[in-house]
Amino acid sequence: VDECVTVMNPCGTGMDQTCNDPNTASSSPNDYVCTCNVDMSVTKTNGPATCTNDECSPNPCDTSQMQTCNDPNSSPSSTGDYVCSCPNGVTATGASVATCIVDECVTVMNPCGTGMDQTCNDPNTASSSPNDYVCTCNADMSVTKTNGPATCTKDECSPNPCDTAQMQTCNDPNPSPSSVGDYVCPRLHPLVTTSAAVQMV
Repeated sequence: VDECVTVMNPCGTGMDQTCNDPNTASSSPNDYVCTCNVDMSVTKTNGPATCTNDECSPNPCDTSQMQTCNDPNSSPSSTGDYVCSCPNGVTATGASVATCIVDECVTVMNPCGTGMDQTCNDPNTASSSPNDYVCTCNADMSVTKTNGPATCTKDECSPNPCDTAQMQTCNDPNPSPSSVGDYVCPRLHPLVTTSAAVQMV
């Protein structure tokens, strides 16, 4: 007597488990085994097994976007209800693909540097478009760099802050944006030079 076929499937009417009767002799009743199809290590003799179907194992979400997966109902009869979550809170359920909006200028430490000499802009915040942020120098917006800090300079002699009426020329020995107020306005007298302050002759 094969207990798996002589009566209504004793392992249940769902498709989550399979019934097998190892001994069909009539002298060996109630020895059928229910085995979960998703995880064949889960079995039960003489009764339906408790099967689960964790749709997050393996993770079906986009791990390149650091998405995590949560299956609120791991019952085998509940499919397609897993949720993919982005680090910034965007979610999608089941077969829908979550598109994480990732502004590279704000989700990490400012990739253009911690100074105030340049501004970061991410023209495409789709997670499928990484490393496209642009660093733009504040002193000269024509100087930019994609995916890395721009090389900015700040020539304090442009425009000339010295007294041009006295034909003073300007020299900025260090045009780095972090170096301010070190430009020099020479006197007309060849033996004397001045500091950043405009000097009268």
